[in-house]
Amino acid sequence: MSDNKVYLKYDGQEYEYPIVDSVMGDRGIDISKLRNQTGLITLDLGYKNTGATVSGITYLDGDKGELFYRGYPIEQIAEKSNFTEVMYLLLHGELPGKAQFDEFEKNIKHYNWVAEEMKKILDVFPRSAHPMGVLSSLTSALTAFNPRAVDIRNKEDLDHASEMMIAKFAHLCAWTYRKTQGYSLNHGDNRLSYVENFYRMMFRRPNEEFHLDPVVVGALEKLLILHADHEQNCSTSTVRMVGSARTGLFASISAGVSALWGPLHGGANQAVIEMLEMIEKDGGNVEKYIEKAKDKNDSFRLMGFGHRVYKNFDPRAKIIKKAADDILGKLGIHDKALDIAMQLEKVALEDPYFIEKKLYPNVDFYSGIIYRALGIPTEMFTVMFALGRLPGWISQWKEMRLREDPIGRPRQVYQGSPKREYVPIEER
Repeated sequence: MSDNKVYLKYDGQEYEYPIVDSVMGDRGIDISKLRNQTGLITLDLGYKNTGATVSGITYLDGDKGELFYRGYPIEQIAEKSNFTEVMYLLLHGELPGKAQFDEFEKNIKHYNWVAEEMKKILDVFPRSAHPMGVLSSLTSALTAFNPRAVDIRNKEDLDHASEMMIAKFAHLCAWTYRKTQGYSLNHGDNRLSYVENFYRMMFRRPNEEFHLDPVVVGALEKLLILHADHEQNCSTSTVRMVGSARTGLFASISAGVSALWGPLHGGANQAVIEMLEMIEKDGGNVEKYIEKAKDKNDSFRLMGFGHRVYKNFDPRAKIIKKAADDILGKLGIHDKALDIAMQLEKVALEDPYFIEKKLYPNVDFYSGIIYRALGIPTEMFTVMFALGRLPGWISQWKEMRLREDPIGRPRQVYQGSPKREYVPIEER
């Protein structure tokens, strides 16, 4: 707590509330006694000015365009780490030593399989089912196959639950994709790294030899790292809210998947591709849509440009742009929609209007391009997002449960009908 305080004068009384200091960024006003003392609550639609928790996992500065995992700048993490090391960092708070990394990887590989009965659950979904609905259901079903509650006070039990979730979730994501394509299901290969294993489960076909493309693996590593955590966003807050009721890890993660499904959250990179396809169908006139985007009276908005948190360039976009360029160069793809994307990128980086408004391409813009180039269907983009966000969700759930945070129970300002008497149906 800081020595500073905020004073509130209300109804002839004065109240004081302490300031909660931070290591970086916003400080908070501790109003936990506000309602008891004054009968008032705060009203903050969308919680844009409300701190729901104190956390030590991720910090972002939207004005400066900075993102840190456990204090490490995202630029350093993305350049020097792999996804497995980043998962360890988020879960345990420190980068692993060699022995710790090897043990962590070994434990994940120990759970690198899914019960055969899960295939029966997958079978009942039609191929037309949205992958995120399938993924949420399968994640929740993991509870049935692992019914023992996680003892959060037992470090070994908690670590094993996290490692099990990490290993099996990659299967569920890959299987969800293969279901939509009508492919047979692949199991894991413990000779491979986590990302290589996922890549193989996704794309290996039974009638041809599979080759791991290092450029593709590198791009997937970057994408998963950049999506690993992002402070108290909608899905992360959902995981914490559900977990605050002492709900188990698998069910809490399933709730996070459902929250991520929303088009205002995890569906942003899908919206990018849908926009590009719309422009292509309309003749591919990029200039026309640039002018529409500049017109305040036009409802058209460029998807994948600007960010509701970052008021500067999205730091993740700077990193993933190179991976997108590498993928397009390596695969030699000729795709009109991706050509349009490159034209839009050029305008956004050079046009004074976009520079002044800070409407730079964001991580969703480039991740959509990469997934499109890899042949991943647009409805699968959010599943890929979920795989990347998984270690962040688990870390946030773990932090909340270990601290025994109270159950989430927001208040409201009621503006419905005043008290009234019931009228029997024959008198209405």
